[in-house]
Amino acid sequence: MTDVALDEYRARAREWLEANLPERGAGESGSMNPWDGGDDSAEYYATQRALQKRVYEAGYAGITWPKEYGGQGLSTEYERAFNQEARAFVLPDLGIAGGATLGVCGPTMVAHASPEFLARVVPRMLAGDAIVAQFFSDPDAGSDLAGVRTQAVRDGDRWILNGSKIWSSGAYYADYGMCLARTNWDVPKHRGLTWFLVPTDAPGVTVERIRQINGNSEFCQEFFSDVELTDDDVIGEVNDGWTVTQTMLLYERGGGTARGDGGRAGSGGLRRDVVELIAAVDGADDARVRDLAARIHVDDLARGALGRRLVALMAADPKRAMNLASYSKLSSGVFDPIRAELMMQIGGEAAIAFGEGSPGAAAALGLLNGRFLAIAGGTSQMQRNAVGERVLGLPREPSFDATKPFRDVVRDSVNWSGRVS
Repeated sequence: MTDVALDEYRARAREWLEANLPERGAGESGSMNPWDGGDDSAEYYATQRALQKRVYEAGYAGITWPKEYGGQGLSTEYERAFNQEARAFVLPDLGIAGGATLGVCGPTMVAHASPEFLARVVPRMLAGDAIVAQFFSDPDAGSDLAGVRTQAVRDGDRWILNGSKIWSSGAYYADYGMCLARTNWDVPKHRGLTWFLVPTDAPGVTVERIRQINGNSEFCQEFFSDVELTDDDVIGEVNDGWTVTQTMLLYERGGGTARGDGGRAGSGGLRRDVVELIAAVDGADDARVRDLAARIHVDDLARGALGRRLVALMAADPKRAMNLASYSKLSSGVFDPIRAELMMQIGGEAAIAFGEGSPGAAAALGLLNGRFLAIAGGTSQMQRNAVGERVLGLPREPSFDATKPFRDVVRDSVNWSGRVS
């Protein structure tokens, strides 16, 4: 396939899409309704997994992934061509955990896991047979990703996992969780971490869903009680999990994608959600509504320009990509709440009382979810720290625990008052 010209590849992809996938209707997103959670039944995901396998077997999943692990080994030009042709069709919907599987966990594994691990796991991920959620945050670690206390202890040729993870999107239907655990308490917190692939149906694993303000329950909390793992489940090197974490954060913040702009790239006219909301309130001739729409449009254009600029900078200097990705994450955390508020001002009563699936409902959901990216995946405050310290070269904030063994940090935190002597 590497010898196929791009135009020929595009034509073949279009032909396959027309023969195998339904066309997307006008205004149809092809994904679950985020307001009511959509159809998240086991039957729904079984259908979507089967559709993903069909895409995989045709060679259109993992287009840029290594051939030896089930991908096609092609350049991003081919992936971009397929995505352009696929816009008019309903693609497999593996939900938010499916997005993490192929957009975050998979690329991170390819960068760090052993060839044996990758050959065993990655083809199943591409085929929809192994959906992998992120078991990242600990309930008592807050925004300190290195402060996890979920632990894996060596016991002969096994690892015994105990602890808890939280805010794991889509874990309730995932097959595995990519789990960060502490494996050494006697070194500073960043140096004693290891990543494991944990089956969600393993003995000792309990997954509980968390109801959110928008009525959905995609977030989960996991509890681990003497869960047995082996060295075959380790991703990367033991006690070098922070290196793996940096790669995962790069992808999670959009730095490993061709877009990296919070989903608002482009330089065309008003986005569809704005146009539909204006039509719903008959506001096209209202000067106030037009002013609000113009403010949204300017912000969308600026975010798109920022995203394209960041992609170019990260491609030119991959070593800085992780730090530059913080700009993308920060822009979403800052502008999403502003955009949501402006949309509510346009919607007015239509965004307060609405019918299911209406533009007003979308505006209300935007408000409820508006601060999501200011918190999830690292707060906006943390992104500002990363930009200031690692991009602009400003002095680091004082830290009392960066060089202490983590065991001592936990012990001393019990009596820590916050005062510096």
